[in-house]
Amino acid sequence: MRPAARVLLALIVLLAGCSGPGQEARWTEIFRDDFSGAAGSPLPSGWLHDLGTCYPGCPAPRWGTGEIETMTDSTENVSLDGAGNLAITPLLREGAWTSGRVETTRSDFRPPPGGVLRVEARIQLPAVTPSDGAGYWPAFWMLGAPLRDGYTGWPAIGEIDVVEAVNGRPAVMAAMHCGVMPGGPCGEPSGIGSGERPCPTCHGSFHRYAVEISEKEIRWYLDDTPVLTVAAARMDQQTWRRATAHGFFLILNVAIGGGLPEALGGGPTPTTLPGRPMLIDYVSVKTKPLTHPL
Repeated sequence: MRPAARVLLALIVLLAGCSGPGQEARWTEIFRDDFSGAAGSPLPSGWLHDLGTCYPGCPAPRWGTGEIETMTDSTENVSLDGAGNLAITPLLREGAWTSGRVETTRSDFRPPPGGVLRVEARIQLPAVTPSDGAGYWPAFWMLGAPLRDGYTGWPAIGEIDVVEAVNGRPAVMAAMHCGVMPGGPCGEPSGIGSGERPCPTCHGSFHRYAVEISEKEIRWYLDDTPVLTVAAARMDQQTWRRATAHGFFLILNVAIGGGLPEALGGGPTPTTLPGRPMLIDYVSVKTKPLTHPL
């Protein structure tokens, strides 16, 4: 190969974000929030509040899950804690629960053609146990951007639950939702899930939760340990594409009550303690291009 051709090839590889033989393509961070700010500060820009008990028009009352809280934009429910975290705190007043549910303004998070999307957050789940946390349902998850076109189309538009936990149980879960309701290739309404994975320290201490999405599969991680993989080959191509071949937006929330807590022990009780926040240290979104061997 002529010297000029070698230089041109090297420049093409560099600009494409790819690398030479034996090396992997590099991650590029396209979104990050470290939630820096004074204690009591409101939700930072780049995020929006979901309010009430359902999306506009209420296609699915109680968010489609049966949870009992009302979501607010009050800084008592959602605010920075002054220590570099976003705090989402469920509260109980006069017998009524309030909490927070926030999502990214952006809904275009998707892998580049042939590449990978990685969504990660460092989170401390609410410091509750089964004895005082019945009904707690914290989660970090993603919904397909087409949902915002009228807030209908679930589960076909795709839902990816990066992490969720219920009732203060010492375990976490991951799942994918797709196809039709009920049944379908994702077995709705349960979805394709990891089941409960033991994590005695997830409630009350920080851990990293991540998901990687490509055209061929979705992989979930807890502190970089794989917890679930769903391959595209598990379902028909049309269902997979409808669930994954588009942008996503990210959601952080702490629900109270609902179908999943009830399925795993019940909703809130008189011993459920309000005021235990989910703390989010950071949220990061990265992409990695397809690596082309030279």
